Amino acid sequence: MLSETLGRGERIVFFGGAGVSTESGIPDFRSGDGLYSRSGDTRYTPEEVLSHSFFVRHTAEFYAYYRSHLLHPHARPNPAHLALARLEEQGRLTAVITQNIDGLHQAAGSRTVLELHGSVHRNSCLRCGAPVSLDAILATDGVPTCACGGVIKPDVVLYEEPLDAAVMESAIEHLARADTLVVGGTSLVVYPAAGLVHYFGGHELVLINAEPTALDHLATLVVHAPIGETLGAAVP
Repeated sequence: MLSETLGRGERIVFFGGAGVSTESGIPDFRSGDGLYSRSGDTRYTPEEVLSHSFFVRHTAEFYAYYRSHLLHPHARPNPAHLALARLEEQGRLTAVITQNIDGLHQAAGSRTVLELHGSVHRNSCLRCGAPVSLDAILATDGVPTCACGGVIKPDVVLYEEPLDAAVMESAIEHLARADTLVVGGTSLVVYPAAGLVHYFGGHELVLINAEPTALDHLATLVVHAPIGETLGAAVP
């Protein structure tokens, strides 16, 4: 049934979360074995460590956690990423809207990717603004600094930071024009990103997630299965 739904779509938008990348070996956040359930330094919660104020006050500890938990340089696109790239190549998918920061959609070949929470592949100096690659971050220990002496910050949206207004505006425009929206790998509990679903202007709403979501009752099709396996089989 999913393949038929996608076959009817002429302006498909995909909105995805952390579950899209779990089949690439990147843990999600809120599942039973997700990042937020893992043991570690009990002095701080993951939400505290991944906040703007923690980055400012405890930059070295932030980077220790960031390198060990959020950077996965050897991860590769899985069948979900590749299927979405095929849909775009066929001219039927207009945009991927993602909460992920891993860059796997681009690695799979997708071109129109709206990264709501930024990307680990973009980093910049807080003093002079110079861009810094992910490889440069991986090659350092402790707090990475620029040649000018400034601290490098990843271009990822931390707790206490707003989402990029231009990215949000573009996402809303794509959703309003879409005839089909596929939501996958997200529990739809993280706002404001999850609220974007309500801007969808079409009629075919597909939800693909391992667990039920609060919006399942609004969908025209619900699939509770691994998203890579599901999309990979549905998109020729």
